[in-house]
Amino acid sequence: MSEPISPSPSDARSVAAVVFDVGRVIVQWDMRCLFAKLIDDPAELDWFLANVVTEHWHMQHDSGRPIADMIAERQAEFPRYADIIAAYGERFLETVPARVPGTAELIERLHVRKIPLFAITNFGTDFWSLYRPTEPVLNLFADIVVSGHEEVIKPGAEIFALAEKRFGHPAPEMLFIDDNAANIESAAHLGWQTHHFTGAAPLEQDLSARGLLG
Repeated sequence: MSEPISPSPSDARSVAAVVFDVGRVIVQWDMRCLFAKLIDDPAELDWFLANVVTEHWHMQHDSGRPIADMIAERQAEFPRYADIIAAYGERFLETVPARVPGTAELIERLHVRKIPLFAITNFGTDFWSLYRPTEPVLNLFADIVVSGHEEVIKPGAEIFALAEKRFGHPAPEMLFIDDNAANIESAAHLGWQTHHFTGAAPLEQDLSARGLLG
């Protein structure tokens, strides 16, 4: 899949609202941060993350499935790791070690300029209830579409259509920022303006070129 390219200043369209992804754009997310505390052997840790508690498996929670059901099912499949699998439900916040450097500051600058701010995040309901109270910068968003609440997930067209309806702006007037190339490609296909996030510095340059940061 070719990587989408954000528009240059000369062909960028007017932006009425900015829409952020959350994980790996606003905050870091890395399962290894938790499980490295529980599995000492590096080779075993790699195997566990590739076969037991994987990001692909986790996406069931993002799609709306309760984490307790997923954990019980996985424990039955991998009984040797039952306690470690349970830790994922109990200690999820340890997989979110810190903010992505610089993004929160850009959000605050956009807020000062009264740019409408929204988010679309692939996040399960159970884990969102744990994480959301820990991140005050999310208070600056007028609305956040959470995949687990809606049982639709990026890069599917349904979640973008829902967001467009909820946010009250047509897709071509919104700038969508995400680290996942598939999500960016889907949004661009649906008419959104896009920025494929690789770090705060390139994002700052893009936002400035669009006149959003002054």
